[in-house]
Amino acid sequence: MLLSLALIFLSGMTLGKIFGKLRLPSLLGMLLTGILLGPYALNLLDPTILNISTDLRQISLIIILTRAGLSLDINDLKKVGRPAILMCFLPACFEIIGMVILAPILLGITVLEAAIMGTVIAAVSPAVVVPRMLKLMETGYGKNKSIPQMIIAGSSVDDVFVIVLFTVFTGLAQSGTITPEHFLTIPTSIILGLLAGVIAGIALSFLFTKVHIRDTGKVLIILSVSFLLVTLERTMTGVIGFSGLLAVMALGASIQQKKYEVSKRLSSKFSKLWVAAEVLLFVLVGATVNISYALNAGLLSVVLISGVLLFRTMGVFVSVIKTNLNKKERIFAAFAYMPKATVQAAIGGLPLAMGLNCGNIILTVAVISIIITAPFGAMLIDISHKKLLSKE
Repeated sequence: MLLSLALIFLSGMTLGKIFGKLRLPSLLGMLLTGILLGPYALNLLDPTILNISTDLRQISLIIILTRAGLSLDINDLKKVGRPAILMCFLPACFEIIGMVILAPILLGITVLEAAIMGTVIAAVSPAVVVPRMLKLMETGYGKNKSIPQMIIAGSSVDDVFVIVLFTVFTGLAQSGTITPEHFLTIPTSIILGLLAGVIAGIALSFLFTKVHIRDTGKVLIILSVSFLLVTLERTMTGVIGFSGLLAVMALGASIQQKKYEVSKRLSSKFSKLWVAAEVLLFVLVGATVNISYALNAGLLSVVLISGVLLFRTMGVFVSVIKTNLNKKERIFAAFAYMPKATVQAAIGGLPLAMGLNCGNIILTVAVISIIITAPFGAMLIDISHKKLLSKE
């Protein structure tokens, strides 16, 4: 495993730097590193590290979402209001509808299979989007209209919404029945996740006020509580849902409200942790990519992904109707909602593991969506933000 970790960090950082010098997203170099080192190419990674790949990717996500929470000013989010709420689910709904319309025509699958595929593909990737929005907040781009804050909040809840729908549709495909209670998981996941995160954040703020703890110790405490919140999500089954990742971001935001100066210092600490976590996350995502699936899928899958992205773009535009965002800012919001990576890597193979007939084609489309949208979406954000957003 030590050799694998050395290869991941050294190769990932090197290729990431090379791609950065070429003015391409560094994550593209990290994804390529994972593809090359992974089991479908050179097969240089220890099976042990691949077995815990999901947990390692989860830790990386926790780090970036905690940092996002520590940098997220709730007052800025309140200024956005309705669009921030609509961005949580409307673009994903549009994309799933687009998949239900286009996939049966292009790939010859059933409507239910297309709905399952839609829920796999529709999730935006916080791991790609959030670091870029945090950078924009630090440099002042779009900050006067709270555009990065809106996108951070929307992309985090978007994943919860989509994963719950995925569970509902795969359950229907396996059992053939569905009840209204299945959909209760969506609001309970969001409400309980936010509530638990706020309570944990307030409790930690009180602890940090009463007890002198070095910032490094505070980081370890926050990470430990975040791990507990995500673990709690796995124990919640049935109608009552719980979003651990949403709780993690709410925890950070609560600390930001209660202990502003402390939150700035802690955000800086988490930024340093993200340097290593980013390499680990995207290299391991790349290692899940099976190139042979992607090559066999052909042009139709690429056409399908392009088509559903247009539906997603319409969903973003509908979400920001009657807002003070100008045309350029709305286009940027649509760009920022394109990248896909982490959720697709996490659940893309589940339909196949469940024995569903559509499993292979869903995994194939999930892989292609990562290859196309993660680097392309990141590139659009990096290249266009100076032209489309005003700087505070």
